[in-house]
Amino acid sequence: MLRSYALTDIGRRRQLNQDYIYCSETPVGNLPNLFIVADGMGGHKAGDYASDLAVETVIEEVRASFEKSPEKILNHAISKANGILRKRASEDYALSGMGTTFVAATCIGRFLEVANVGDSRLYVISEEIVQITEDHSLVEEMVRMGGIGREEARNHPDKNIITRAVGARDEVEVDFFNLELQTGDMVLLCSDGLTNMVDDETICRILKNGKSLRDRVEELVETANANGGRDNISVIVIEPLADGDSYENHMKMLRNEVEHD
Repeated sequence: MLRSYALTDIGRRRQLNQDYIYCSETPVGNLPNLFIVADGMGGHKAGDYASDLAVETVIEEVRASFEKSPEKILNHAISKANGILRKRASEDYALSGMGTTFVAATCIGRFLEVANVGDSRLYVISEEIVQITEDHSLVEEMVRMGGIGREEARNHPDKNIITRAVGARDEVEVDFFNLELQTGDMVLLCSDGLTNMVDDETICRILKNGKSLRDRVEELVETANANGGRDNISVIVIEPLADGDSYENHMKMLRNEVEHD
């Protein structure tokens, strides 16, 4: 069976945890499982409210969806959350400017479906660590254009400026990724409170150290805090391939359910 462990921590510097996580190993609507990390932004408590509202809206929409395509399900749900955040922000001045990053994943047999907005990340760890999502941030755009190097980007003063967020504009653009996993692969979803404090190589080493899943997740958070803990820290680690189910078998099952209704 698929295994996972999730943890969020306020960090060492913040007075409020504006991250919000969701971790379900069991079906949510037509998705066989669902994992989400959201990192809110905005004024006092607005970021906290934004991440909470976005995640809860997406969960509600996923549960209600009759779609079978994970991409369609998540795209509709995130777009709905975007509209609700925009509406609430227009009604309450204290919520003006709120928004949230959003990275979500569902594992369907050997296949991983990923949706991303902002700079929270998803990695796959095998022999090495590979970032699957692309940061929607000013600094990442500078790296892609060749203006700065990857190492310079890690400590750039504008690193916290993101170019896409749920709730930032009337329409939200979501990136989607689909990949096939190999036996032994691990999946990591996290907020930038982890990746700004712990480099990829250290994350990989901790996740491959042979300890229990809980101990590895806790060590990631402890390491981020030991390195300064400048932001909230959220981590979800998934070990997807303990079951041998395939994407095709899952989709066949869903089709059979529809035919029998």
